[in-house]
Amino acid sequence: MAEAQPTIYDVAQSAGVSIATVSRALNDQSSVRPATREKVLRAMRELQFVPSSVARGLSSGKHWVLGLVFVHSPVTNSVDAVEEASLLYTDIVIRGAESRAAHHGYSLLLSGAGNGRPAGMEPLLALSGSVDGLILMDRVLREENVSDLARRLPVVLLAGRGESNGAITVRTDNEGAIRALVDHLVDEHGVRSAGFVAGLDESPDSAARLRTFRDASDARGVAVRERNVLRGDWTSAGGERAMRARLSRGGSLPEVLVCANDQMAVGVIHALRASGYEVPRDVAVTGFDDISLTRYFRPSLTTIRQSGARLGEAAVDSLVAALDGTPPASTTVVLETELVVRESCGCAVPSTSSALATSGLVGARDGDGG
Repeated sequence: MAEAQPTIYDVAQSAGVSIATVSRALNDQSSVRPATREKVLRAMRELQFVPSSVARGLSSGKHWVLGLVFVHSPVTNSVDAVEEASLLYTDIVIRGAESRAAHHGYSLLLSGAGNGRPAGMEPLLALSGSVDGLILMDRVLREENVSDLARRLPVVLLAGRGESNGAITVRTDNEGAIRALVDHLVDEHGVRSAGFVAGLDESPDSAARLRTFRDASDARGVAVRERNVLRGDWTSAGGERAMRARLSRGGSLPEVLVCANDQMAVGVIHALRASGYEVPRDVAVTGFDDISLTRYFRPSLTTIRQSGARLGEAAVDSLVAALDGTPPASTTVVLETELVVRESCGCAVPSTSSALATSGLVGARDGDGG
């Protein structure tokens, strides 16, 4: 017969305190004296007692659960379409958030919503009764609608301008990243014409990157024709479709195509090569994210490096701080990026890694948004 697991009653008896004191010690409440709390923790270690999140919730009024909501990409019911829309970048963010939540003593509840568009309030309100706070990824909810949700529970946004009342925004420095990329293309390669491959229209990250690209290009004298501003959907297949459609319309291509994420850049390069164009000899291509796969095919991808894991960690830190009553001094946390120069922009960068054929990576997926 299996040995019975120790309970909170056993801990209280071993420490010589009441059950209520054990509950308060588990929740790190200031009303417990340090010496008493140490006795409780020592008893827990000796008994190998694992506290129940349910018990902690009963004593503190908290669920000890954080919610992370992401938007499903628009897909059909086919297996190929579902695999095509897999979001590896989102997975990286989730792993960072999950690890950080565990560090703070919370579980992470994942929820997909919508179908490529903002989900609306209903599914988020349904979650609000089960979690202590919410992290909303790119496109989950329009920024102007966040304040209603933030009146019910703490909310952290992983995209946007940081203009939502009551919510904290944790985001990548899209503006600094794109400006640095445009400066490199002009200063090092003398680029005078450029195009852009955007993500989904509802994406704050895509909108910020396109807006900055237009402004920075104009400031540096780079021509951006509207026919060279393409609309993708964050996936490699979406980038390929957008590029094939542009090629079918004819007309000269720009010197460089700046893609809002690496995944679409992979699809764009594949479509160009399939039509007889060489990158970067005929057209340069750049990405955003620095997913690992794009370092290993030819040409290696010039891109913007950002840490999805760090984004998830920072979101959880900000949410937990808000729950503890100590939110950050600023309601917007901006994470730094780094321009990574490789071969696809025309730079001669030696590589020691074995290369994979570009066409073999068209199914690779780095994920949504940012």
